[in-house]
Amino acid sequence: MNGYLNESNFLMVEEGFTTRDLLENLLGELCQESDQQAFFVADLGDIVKKHLCFLKALPRVKPYFPVKCNGSEGVIRLLAELGAGFACANKAEITRVQNLGVPADRIFYSSPCKQVAHIRYAASHGVRLMAFDNEVELSKVARSHPRARMLLGITADSIPCAHPSMTFGTTLKSCRHLLETAKEQAVEVVGISFHLGSRVLEPQALAQAVAAAQLVFDVGTELGHHMNLLDIGGGFPGTEDTTALLEEMAVGINSALDLYFPEGSGVDIVARPGRYYVTSAFTLAVSITALEEIPMEQPGSDEEECGSKKNLVYHLSDGIYGAFSCLLFDSPCPRPRLHKRPCPEHPWHSSSLRGPPGHAEDRIADGLELPQLHVGDWLVFGNMGAYTMPTSPLLTGGPQPHVTYAMSRMAWKAVQLFQGKPPQTEEDRESLCTPLSCGWEMAETLCVTPVFAPAGII
Repeated sequence: MNGYLNESNFLMVEEGFTTRDLLENLLGELCQESDQQAFFVADLGDIVKKHLCFLKALPRVKPYFPVKCNGSEGVIRLLAELGAGFACANKAEITRVQNLGVPADRIFYSSPCKQVAHIRYAASHGVRLMAFDNEVELSKVARSHPRARMLLGITADSIPCAHPSMTFGTTLKSCRHLLETAKEQAVEVVGISFHLGSRVLEPQALAQAVAAAQLVFDVGTELGHHMNLLDIGGGFPGTEDTTALLEEMAVGINSALDLYFPEGSGVDIVARPGRYYVTSAFTLAVSITALEEIPMEQPGSDEEECGSKKNLVYHLSDGIYGAFSCLLFDSPCPRPRLHKRPCPEHPWHSSSLRGPPGHAEDRIADGLELPQLHVGDWLVFGNMGAYTMPTSPLLTGGPQPHVTYAMSRMAWKAVQLFQGKPPQTEEDRESLCTPLSCGWEMAETLCVTPVFAPAGII
């Protein structure tokens, strides 16, 4: 074992005991308390399964997990134990990862726009792998971190037929100039980085991106840079049903890599899967703290009829400044599930979900059809592992939801068996994606009409 994770860091779930049972136990305890704070249950076995499936589907690609996606201690410890690297966006994330013992050579300072003080911090703590996409950034690194190993970021706009992008990255036309400038300033450029986001699902877009990277590799080599690393970014989906989709994507990715960067070319491949690892592993439970009844106005209806129709606005114990901050990252609004099955004869109402009272803009969802709920009732949201844990207390305005980590004994044995190393035999590879999680399905999924994200956000 590598020593990042041990049995004291999570609850071992025995055979026959699921995370649903764990959630029920926790809710049973919290229902007796007056302070019903939101909390997460995290199935670490789901992350183990995702990691092993990733290694099987993309055997040449080393994953670097973006800490900004989920910086919870249990996730970092587990992925460190599994041998993953970490993509950090700032000093705080580098500190968080290194404080858990992760060595500097497994950290990629991936932000293309960095504060000078943070660059110096990375330099003093041995973090050398960094990204850049402009001359200003290059000059900062040349002055503050002369031993840095740089990846030149190219934008999706550099790729033929790509949609306009708001992501960072330089154009193909600018690459030669930046590589020449790096050489003049004695900055070591070792490879290329790109990030397609959801367009990684498009085989043609991925192939064109890899082809573009190969062209820039040739320019860098021509100028005397030792080009040996390609970062293909993230964008891998993370819901429970993604195993088949990953295998389908892997066919295109492996084909492009074999064509432009074949084995034996001396080029290592990394990726930054974030949502893929953690989305389906986390379940959030929130309580209803307040209820408003707002009459619904319908054109052409008389006053009596209007008075009989109402929209129920439920205020929850967390909102978009906390666990629902995922809505700020273009995530779809999650579907709520009832903790308790509603009575069939009770009417359903047009409903909305809001964060804690006092913030009019804290809108989680509209257009829901829900049964009559009450203050103190609990709602459960699945697929809540990505971008749900703001790192700044200034943003949340209060304590973050507690996380209870659980893992099945079978998943823990898999962690101990592979110890962060890719499986070596065909038998091991074939057994990778057997069920390792202690997943569960809530019995009652609420009937939801089209859900709308907070106005003006998405």
